[in-house]
Amino acid sequence: MYNPVCGDGTAETFFNEHVFPRLEEAHIQVTQKMATGAAGHAGTIAFDFLERYEGNVTVILGSGDGTLHEIINALSLVAPKGVRKNVVSSSVRVVLVPCGTANALYCSLFKPISTNEGPAYKLKSLEAFIMGSDVVPLTLTVTTLSAPPSSKQSCSKVAVSAVVTSTALHASILHDSESLRKELPGIERFKVAARNNITQWYSSHVKLLPTPSAQAVEIYDPDQKTFVIHKDSDAHGIVDVHGPFAYFLSTVNVDRLEPDFRITPLASDFVSSEVSLDLVMVRPHRDPTFVMDTIEARNAFAEKSVAVLTAAYQDGNHINLRYTDDGKITNEGTGPTVIEYIRCKGWEWIPDEVDERAHLVCSDGAIFSIVKGGKAACSAAVPANGAEFSVYV
Repeated sequence: MYNPVCGDGTAETFFNEHVFPRLEEAHIQVTQKMATGAAGHAGTIAFDFLERYEGNVTVILGSGDGTLHEIINALSLVAPKGVRKNVVSSSVRVVLVPCGTANALYCSLFKPISTNEGPAYKLKSLEAFIMGSDVVPLTLTVTTLSAPPSSKQSCSKVAVSAVVTSTALHASILHDSESLRKELPGIERFKVAARNNITQWYSSHVKLLPTPSAQAVEIYDPDQKTFVIHKDSDAHGIVDVHGPFAYFLSTVNVDRLEPDFRITPLASDFVSSEVSLDLVMVRPHRDPTFVMDTIEARNAFAEKSVAVLTAAYQDGNHINLRYTDDGKITNEGTGPTVIEYIRCKGWEWIPDEVDERAHLVCSDGAIFSIVKGGKAACSAAVPANGAEFSVYV
């Protein structure tokens, strides 16, 4: 299956010139070939296929992270019918062929050596499949967007992510970048959207939820070069965090969102021993020069947000940035860290009712909106009873 319009629109050509010939050479018979035709079509194709065929399924997928997101949501949120009506669980194995814009999951599993990798690089997961190599099971995050208890809207929205769940700046970037896709099909559109939103702050209250075994929320300490228990944990291990926020983003399975944008580098440098997510947040009031939320303060802090994002392109060096006493950003000293790097089971985001942009949530590029008075609750999970999604590596 491939998405002919993702990325720069070359998926069909790449499959015809490289993927299909390689499968024929390896004498591997494909049961069904499909090109997606619209948003959500990939999920429908996968769901219909699983209703007709028993056993574990392998999907050779030429797309970006968004199309994989469609498939995972279609297969996770709807009960199967057909031959799988009474089947407790099914395993879906994915061969990734990166044809999207950023290809976060692929670039995290297969670290790029240069910015101009050739066809062989894009065929690494396919070669692993042909050689019968191992698969890596994916950790997923389940995000529930719920209305307030007083609301007549009792039905919650649920989104399942295999890469990123975010609010604040990143969600605004993804929300706005879609309108730039035709004009700027590459990752440049994300940078344009970032510049347009860089002065925004987002008002919200956050609860960080502890991992089951540690029964604690952990925060990275750059002095000790390791994770330590968050000092603000309550008796149940929960940490309350108050905004405003400039940046709030969590990931699973990946350490980067673009080939060089290592926003959660510790996901690969310090691999977690249990199901968890890595979370990066930037709160302007940690700046020693912060006094109050004004337009001037937001404009001045925008330069510091740019510094954080720029350092993420420098092999994830943003996790080492600190403030000096006069609010400048440095790699040295013992001042407050510019970002808070968290490892936890999940989080709750409860936006201020009057802050419209704080209600946006991004799940692997798909944008959702929290209803007024509601919240988003995100939790890392591994599918039970073998109903896993995994990738050939």
